Amino acid sequence: MTTVLITGANRGVGLALARQYADSGTQVIACCREPARADELNKMTAASGGRVRILPLDIGNEASINVVKRVLNHEPIDIVLHNAGINGSPKPQTAYEIDSDNWIQCMRVNALGPMLLSQALLTNLKAGHDKKLVAISSSYGSISKDWPKAVNAHERYAYRASKAALNMGMRSLSRDWGEYGVVVAILDPGWVRTDMAGQGAIDSPTSISPEESAAGIIKRIGQLTPEISGAFTRFSGETIPW
Repeated sequence: MTTVLITGANRGVGLALARQYADSGTQVIACCREPARADELNKMTAASGGRVRILPLDIGNEASINVVKRVLNHEPIDIVLHNAGINGSPKPQTAYEIDSDNWIQCMRVNALGPMLLSQALLTNLKAGHDKKLVAISSSYGSISKDWPKAVNAHERYAYRASKAALNMGMRSLSRDWGEYGVVVAILDPGWVRTDMAGQGAIDSPTSISPEESAAGIIKRIGQLTPEISGAFTRFSGETIPW
């Protein structure tokens, strides 16, 4: 039976991913910072017949990552799905003002944490059948893509830099871990109606639901092969320029 580990599984796209994987019969290891406050995730776990279990994880804390590794030991994991992240708002991250602590925290949570967790769980991935490593990135991390001021990308310098760093880290792992059979997906989840995306996405008629995003992400993961390992794509399949 397939086992997937999902970070940031307590809300938004992460919760939708956990639910859709569990409904398909997949074993889900759902990670979040505060399990006691994850009401919907706890309800899902109680109703899952043992398919879903929760592990506490603060992806920005190396000690927390090490605890997860000790708990899992050498348990085979087929898919490691890095979904947890922060956008750094509302602290300033513009062309004219940067909150340095906020910048470092964005890097720690969005880029460094996934790398450290990936390294911690490499033996688990190698023991799994699918050996798929997936990072939920953002098209904001594309260096070549220009954004109009209307979408507020000019207020997300720290977030954009952290996602570009995540992309580079995962792209590098796709090369270096290919010899172990590990394949890597770097996916933009779309403009999703979540608290992280902000009120603009919640109010917009062109944004998508967490369920739509999760379905697309799962489809892309199902199609992941060594030939496309390390590619940067949208949840719907289009290639994103680096």
